[in-house]
Amino acid sequence: MHRERFYTLSASCPDQVGIVAKVSGFIADLNGWILETSLHAEPPANGEPVGRYFMRFEIRADSIPFHLAEFRSRFAPLADALQMDWKITDSAVKKRVVILVSKQEHCLYDLLARWQSKELDVEIPCVISNHADLRGFVEWHGIPFHHVPVTADTKAAAYAEVRRLFEEVRGDTLVLARYMQILSPDLCAAYPGRIINIHHSFLPSFVGAKPYHQAWAKGVKLIGATCHYVTEDLDQGPIIEQDVIRIDHSDAVEDMVRYGKDIEKTVLARGLRYHLEDRVLVHGRKTIVFR
Repeated sequence: MHRERFYTLSASCPDQVGIVAKVSGFIADLNGWILETSLHAEPPANGEPVGRYFMRFEIRADSIPFHLAEFRSRFAPLADALQMDWKITDSAVKKRVVILVSKQEHCLYDLLARWQSKELDVEIPCVISNHADLRGFVEWHGIPFHHVPVTADTKAAAYAEVRRLFEEVRGDTLVLARYMQILSPDLCAAYPGRIINIHHSFLPSFVGAKPYHQAWAKGVKLIGATCHYVTEDLDQGPIIEQDVIRIDHSDAVEDMVRYGKDIEKTVLARGLRYHLEDRVLVHGRKTIVFR
């Protein structure tokens, strides 16, 4: 990561000749200094006539002679001509991450440790939980804690409150750090590509509850964790990051749970970092991740 302030332009568009030349030429005409470039061409699929092109540019902020609003205004005609989905962000503006958690604390502990040490350079305006158990730990960090119980009868109201809190604190990303509830379809639809979950399984295997128990019953030799975007389809959202660890016949379910906690923490942290650094571009049901 560069120490100097930079802008990140991430985009995708229908593939054609000259995309990189046009975008880099636009930046060069502004005397913009490109620090890092990542590119990927995806072939045509599902009967599409052409493939799709994905790109990510890091541009030194002090090389652009005006603010981002002006950059957006000037770049828009080129983006329109290329039929581009795009955004540009400023490294000096910290993303605002709201964390959802239940009773299992290991992913929350890890995220707050990374946040406190500035390894995860974000704002955490609040933590929301369907249990009150972790209030003291969260508030000890100086972070507001909101207890929003979820029952079969109160789900609609509970998720309306989660959405209200997220909007109130101007959240950018909602992170499910072992939040053991299924979000409502309305909440998922409200924030596409902005809700991240850590699932304690190597998806698409063992979706839903108790995946380690499912894995033990199947006698698997590898267990893992998956960081993915949340959609209305349970544990089916585009995958951002995964990892595994080898096990054998002597490992009990309790051992697998213990091993899994370490993987879950690291996979969630990596996946969240890729998302926050605009390294993840969603393409249908999958992702392009520029590491």
